[in-house]
Amino acid sequence: MTPPPPSPWSRRTFLAATGGTALAAGLAETGTASAAPVAQAPAATEADDAFAALRAKWRTLILGEGFSPTAEPFRSKLATLGTQATGLRATMAPAAGSLWPGLGYADPSPDTDQESYGYSARMNDSFTRLSTMAQAYAQPGTGVTGDPALRDAVITGLDHLCSDVYSADAAPFGNWWNFQIGSPQALLDTAVLLRDQLSAEQLATYCRSVDRFLPDSAVAKYTGTSTGANRVDLCRGIILRGVVGDSAAKITLGRDALSPVFPYVTSGDGFYADGSFVQHTDVPYIGGYGAVLHDGLGRLFALLRDSTWQVDDPGSQLFLDTVEKAIAPFIYNGLMMDNVSSRGISRGLTEADAFQLPQDDHTRAHSVMASVVLVGRGASAEERARWNSMVKGWLQRDSYGPALRNPKLSLVNTALLQKLADDDTVKASPEPAEHRTFHNMDRATHRRRDWGASVSMASARIAHYEFGNGEHARGYHTGSGWLSWWGGDHGLAQYSDTFWPTVDPYRLPGVTVSKKLLPDGFGGDWGNPKPDTTWVGGTTDGEFGTTGQHLRGIDSTMTARKSWFWLDDSIVCLGAGITSADGAAVETVIDNRNLGASGTAALTLNGIPQPAAQGWSTTRTHTRWAHIQGHAGYVFPQAGGSRISALREERTGAWKDINAGSSPAPFTRRYLTLWQDHGTDPRDASYAYILMPGAGELRTAARALDPLWLRILANTSRQHGIRVPSLGFTGINFWASGTVGTVTADAPVSVQIRERRDGTATVSVADPSRSVKSLTLTWKRPVASVLSKAPAVTGARTGSALTLTFGDLSGSYGATHRVRVRTA
Repeated sequence: MTPPPPSPWSRRTFLAATGGTALAAGLAETGTASAAPVAQAPAATEADDAFAALRAKWRTLILGEGFSPTAEPFRSKLATLGTQATGLRATMAPAAGSLWPGLGYADPSPDTDQESYGYSARMNDSFTRLSTMAQAYAQPGTGVTGDPALRDAVITGLDHLCSDVYSADAAPFGNWWNFQIGSPQALLDTAVLLRDQLSAEQLATYCRSVDRFLPDSAVAKYTGTSTGANRVDLCRGIILRGVVGDSAAKITLGRDALSPVFPYVTSGDGFYADGSFVQHTDVPYIGGYGAVLHDGLGRLFALLRDSTWQVDDPGSQLFLDTVEKAIAPFIYNGLMMDNVSSRGISRGLTEADAFQLPQDDHTRAHSVMASVVLVGRGASAEERARWNSMVKGWLQRDSYGPALRNPKLSLVNTALLQKLADDDTVKASPEPAEHRTFHNMDRATHRRRDWGASVSMASARIAHYEFGNGEHARGYHTGSGWLSWWGGDHGLAQYSDTFWPTVDPYRLPGVTVSKKLLPDGFGGDWGNPKPDTTWVGGTTDGEFGTTGQHLRGIDSTMTARKSWFWLDDSIVCLGAGITSADGAAVETVIDNRNLGASGTAALTLNGIPQPAAQGWSTTRTHTRWAHIQGHAGYVFPQAGGSRISALREERTGAWKDINAGSSPAPFTRRYLTLWQDHGTDPRDASYAYILMPGAGELRTAARALDPLWLRILANTSRQHGIRVPSLGFTGINFWASGTVGTVTADAPVSVQIRERRDGTATVSVADPSRSVKSLTLTWKRPVASVLSKAPAVTGARTGSALTLTFGDLSGSYGATHRVRVRTA
């Protein structure tokens, strides 16, 4: 991109336009880095001034504290910030309809939504640039610290925007977010940093502008765009408006308007009791809007703590609980799983990216990790200790994209994480061995000490994917049973290394799809296409899990039943009833490994090495097992093995292919894909395989040669079931009532039984379809007594068999109901 021409404005012009206000206290007039060894926020001008105290706190929350500007990584970050600010000041050229050439925000086509969105975004970008310049002015060690010309440029820019486009008598256009959230946040942050340099008239003008576009009515009702993360952002704007304008009423309003965010919801946007987080009605979004909500609430809690306006709502503890219920299960070794980031996974390099470092699952996790540390400061001592140990473990185990080497991570968040990393009193905790089912957003996570995995599904409640603002154009099959996994010391780059613009979108790992071609952005902006199926979810005992999906393809006649049984060292994957009439091939993708720009990985099929040449492909019948060196083993337990296809290929794509606002620069990555071809328009096709993350070739071969390890009890369109005797594990998905092995259910439910060496067993039951009004479940196994049972259990009969009766399960939203028994 060609940079805009330098601004013709001289320093004298800036001074004349702004009145030549004085420098902020404590900053050198020469514009050189501060000599102070540690960054400090200036104290409030009056000790008893509550508003000044809040401004001082917010200043610290913007700039960070407790770091040395001469030590890395802060020295480099501060220097980069200074360079950015200098470049912005040099190119700034206020004119009617723009503040920077090429960033015009005048909207000539108010009736054209897409163009209006772009123009309002440019206005927001202009405010954000001013905030960047203000931070460079206020931070030590930037090379422009305290530079009066930079200060004056920022103030002139604020005055220009608040008269030219964001004025009290102007009308909004384009994306509401830019007017109610993005622009006021950047404006108010900048006003806090330069508060002592602004006249009363200027402050009043800025506050009137914010009041015009962010009125009190924006938080009057908890509905529409004023829910979840958006609500927190709106409250932040109103609270900061009060902080800048010395309005107790505004601060009180914003604080009180947070309260509807805390209670768990049962539909729509917000956090659910099971840890799910949904935004835009039907999109799992913990890695996007959920992260924004956490960061926003963490900052507001920190701002208001110990003040007149401290957040004392008892419901705020529910928010604190989401750290372990909702955030932690989706962070694995320092990355945020992509299946809860929706459109965010398509945001790679922009055309003007200064670092040439795309956003990815690691960089998305870094700010969330910092927010966990910040939120922990207001939690109990026990919670704070657990969370700090958890975050430190993620910091230490991220071998691909360490947070403290992320040049895009803010100084504030870098300082929070660096302090934790340097604290020898905090011991890193390992990844837990746990399984979590998020039945309110069609996700499940499985975490072990040396690998982790997650599945992404869609239903009548949760969209296949979201397309909007030109983002996520080819994400249509991310809800078709996409099974993502990572190893403890391998696979951490699978989705990080330019995966999304280069992968075949019809061959995501784990999916069953019709190869019917779909247009980019199928469904249109915010269409959020959903299937009409309801049996999606599963059950768990907290360590192992049983998950199922009645899949209907996006814009397709293809249907399938898919199941995943989550064990100690593997995932057993079954599929049946695969039927389609699209006139297109249907495939189940066993795996699709990203090998990087030039990587290689040896592939063996039944122990026979396969060629390493790019473009090589094969289809082998009677495949009993496969192994990808450095990645995983795959076992095909059906009698005689399975007919498996394999392909090595180089694929080229650009971020702009999947996100209209990203860079057109091409990337090429190598892929090794394994899949099962069900043919064109299959009827009642099936598959079965065992995924063993991190397994070596010998362990994979041994599993394939052990006929007693796994018993497939059923793999039909009516039931899926397996038993693993050595683990005491039985898992069954009843798509319809019936008998599988020793278990009979008279309703469509998910059942899991774990028999333990101490003579006890746990029976876990869920109603994924949310349609079961009553259930009788029989396990033909001698049982001596019932040790504990869920409230939904209305009767239990023991003896030569266990018979459990359940009441209405339809209102439990797919949650698990557990019964613990002593076997005879």
